[in-house]
Amino acid sequence: MALSYMDVREQMCDICHKTWQLGWVAANDGNLSVLLPDGKILATPTGISKSFITPEKLVVIDKEGNVLEAEGNYRPSSEIKMHLRVYKERPDVGAVLHAHPPVATGYAVAHIPLDRYTMIETVAALGSIPVTPYGTPSTQEVPDAIAPYLQEHDAVLLENHGALTMGVDVLTAYYRMETLELFAKINLVAHLLGGEKEISRENIDKLINLRSYYGITGKHPGYKHYRKDEDEE
Repeated sequence: MALSYMDVREQMCDICHKTWQLGWVAANDGNLSVLLPDGKILATPTGISKSFITPEKLVVIDKEGNVLEAEGNYRPSSEIKMHLRVYKERPDVGAVLHAHPPVATGYAVAHIPLDRYTMIETVAALGSIPVTPYGTPSTQEVPDAIAPYLQEHDAVLLENHGALTMGVDVLTAYYRMETLELFAKINLVAHLLGGEKEISRENIDKLINLRSYYGITGKHPGYKHYRKDEDEE
């Protein structure tokens, strides 16, 4: 059943509060948007903690970023340009979330992609997670940097910046951020214990085939990020 306009606003606020409670954002960090059925976009305002977001503070913009509805002086984040680029490149996407989950962002700061197929749930839900090139926040550099990755990935690490996830709806975008951060934590622990061990190609095939069974939507990059030595075996 489709959510009402107010339900979407409340759901966005709930997710904003969760990202703050989980420590994925601090101060005014992060942003969230949802593409509405009429083509308008609901977005979080700039200059306010995600812990303080309430439904009436969300702003309505068009696909060019022009403000259509806003309470008081609230305006969308200047990083909304990332979101607009995602919606332009991916017609299947209905929501975009940007945050700074600490462990995943640590990988982004270290310029290390999470592109090895080592965890069952992540293979099925996300595939590989690349690090996109550096872009100065609030400029066109960031959307231009992520654009080449959008056709194959539902989650990316932003070099020296944070993470970006997308989905058919706001809950899917949020769940993908959860999966990304948990995978980063597990990957880090595995590295400390001697190194990650990849799943066999045969079993990865099975996991990818399960995506349709579980109704997992979105993109999947396949095997292109496999290690060269495994491709040559």
